[in-house]
Amino acid sequence: MRRAVLAALLLAAPCLASAPAAAQEWEPKRTAELQMLDKVTARVSVLQATVGQPAQYNTLTIAVRACNARPVGEVPDAAAWMEITDSRKPDEPAFRGWMFANAPGVSMLEHPVYDVRVLDCK
Repeated sequence: MRRAVLAALLLAAPCLASAPAAAQEWEPKRTAELQMLDKVTARVSVLQATVGQPAQYNTLTIAVRACNARPVGEVPDAAAWMEITDSRKPDEPAFRGWMFANAPGVSMLEHPVYDVRVLDCK
């Protein structure tokens, strides 16, 4: 619940600080660049996932529903709304929600074998 509230505040609500409104905008993008880690083999790879099309990484299916980035000239950041399922447990999602490039600990995949991190939205 707390993560969902934080995500909503970061992406949708106006900032209470005195920063200009333009500094609070996000631009929708079509592709999420994800860093994939296989904890068993310690292999790291980068996966390009198109919004609206499921991407596969070993037993994981990653469905990126939205990918937003800060405009040019702002502090770089990216956020992706994803639904991740594991073929070993197809009835329960492994992850559903926003992941943030600059705050990976706020909302993360809790999986015994794989780790997923948002790098960028392009």
